[in-house]
Amino acid sequence: MDFYFSAYSSPLLFGFLQAWVYAILLWLRGRREERLSDILLGWVLVGMAFNIWEYMLGFGGIELLWKQLEFFPRTLGYLFPVLCYFYLRTQVNADFQFSRRDLWHTVPFLVQTIYHLSVFAMGSDFVRFWEANVQALYHIDSIEFWIGVLIDLFYLYLSLRLYRQYREWIKNQFSETETISFRWFRNFIIALTLTTVFGFLMTGLSISLKLSFWQDWWDELAKVVLIYYVSINGFSQLQPGRRLAFHTPESAPVLTTATLSIPLSELTETVASSQPLQNPATLSPAISDELLTLRDKLLGYMTTEKPYLEPDLSLNDLARMVHTNAVVLSQVINVGTGKNFNDFINEYRVEEFKLQVRNPANAHLSLLGLALDCGFNSKATFNRAFRKFTGQSPKEFADR
Repeated sequence: MDFYFSAYSSPLLFGFLQAWVYAILLWLRGRREERLSDILLGWVLVGMAFNIWEYMLGFGGIELLWKQLEFFPRTLGYLFPVLCYFYLRTQVNADFQFSRRDLWHTVPFLVQTIYHLSVFAMGSDFVRFWEANVQALYHIDSIEFWIGVLIDLFYLYLSLRLYRQYREWIKNQFSETETISFRWFRNFIIALTLTTVFGFLMTGLSISLKLSFWQDWWDELAKVVLIYYVSINGFSQLQPGRRLAFHTPESAPVLTTATLSIPLSELTETVASSQPLQNPATLSPAISDELLTLRDKLLGYMTTEKPYLEPDLSLNDLARMVHTNAVVLSQVINVGTGKNFNDFINEYRVEEFKLQVRNPANAHLSLLGLALDCGFNSKATFNRAFRKFTGQSPKEFADR
């Protein structure tokens, strides 16, 4: 079999090879660094490669799939959106492990694969008979297609919901979220959705205008662009410096009265001599006396010890400092100050910057240098937080 290189086949071949090369690199790195997310991203790329190889071989003059392998499963099909979803889950939870409960996600894929393999195993004559008298007669191709659309939409919803939950979670866990926001995955979902929609439009045009095999090519080229984007950005994205362990709200620990009462004395002892801030954040109208006491002690600790100067301060870090647990501390901050952890810490950093920028001894330092000394670890985070809490840019404030 000779492959015919042309303006149609060559870009698809390069995209196919790109996907496999990066899949292998990701599998090797995933095994070396024990990172399940890399292994799953490798399989996502394999799925993308199989999504274009029908047209790649067709434009290359190889008719293997339509002769010897007619009706044989050609893509990862219903498994592809599942891989994308679990890739995100393993990115935001480094401790994630597959369980038996997760096997149900593979059921549609297994049913479709077994169906195609069963018909294919009967031989080429039976395949031709089945396609003419069953597959076409009962519109099974259309049924498979629309089931695939529903599965794509379902896992798109799950992925977006998980991503939103994760973004809310990191605001309550970390004071610096820039490096763990996984915006690239959001962009990947957007790119994948746009490519899929474009494919649907091309399918509609192909049916309505009766486009030829050669004219029905542009959506395949879009898939090649997606392969290059996902492979390069997915492989080169910075991995979090800390080990993330995000769990969905359904599996997160719940704060109870018993949980709250255990560490109260410990937190009180740690900061008993501290004084709370004069103007704490807006309080919840229904705050218990116990939470109020904890909040006042926490605010006093923040004022005297200034833990917010630590750039990578997390909720767990602060909980260890005040000798309590993260669940209690999160409740104290959320209910007691009306803020999430990220805003709670960054507001202190902004106030510290406002003090330091007015200090003549710091006149030789740049605004960014001062911001880094006040606990921020990136210019983007600093500018965003400063504008959020003051309504102006750092330069506008400094020039007043």
